[in-house]
Amino acid sequence: MIGILSDTHGRRDAAKAGAELLRSRDAQFLIHCGDVGGEAIFDLLAGDDPPASFVWGNNDFDRQNLAGYAASIGITCLDSLGTLALGGKRVAVTHGDHGSLVRKVLDAQDHDYLLVGHSHVPSDTRVGRTRVINPGALFRAAEKTVALLDLATDRLEMLTVR
Repeated sequence: MIGILSDTHGRRDAAKAGAELLRSRDAQFLIHCGDVGGEAIFDLLAGDDPPASFVWGNNDFDRQNLAGYAASIGITCLDSLGTLALGGKRVAVTHGDHGSLVRKVLDAQDHDYLLVGHSHVPSDTRVGRTRVINPGALFRAAEKTVALLDLATDRLEMLTVR
């Protein structure tokens, strides 16, 4: 089970509620799809239970210091595009603001999933063999959402954060 969140933009309360919801639903790995917004968000994702990783979004500034901080508390930076092997699946992660990176993953067709953010709108589509999932956003969204993906069954739940 992976917990997917995005576009927190430094909003600690919403990010905390989203991370707690994903943990309460037994997420075994947390993935942030960019626009983290600061160290306070990393603090919410830190720890080995579950481990976490993230990609940069177009509103993530001071990347060198943020990457150093994230690494110091055990969170993996995947840069602007990263690949994870989880539960026997290949998962690509990018923020979604660079169409060329999205096209690169979709053209290659060698990932089971592509996780994106950026639009602040939850979505679930398939392009060839690759399932493209956007968990929505925890800032500037009509409804704040995160996603929970069961890699064993391919079941996706979009969860409303209150």
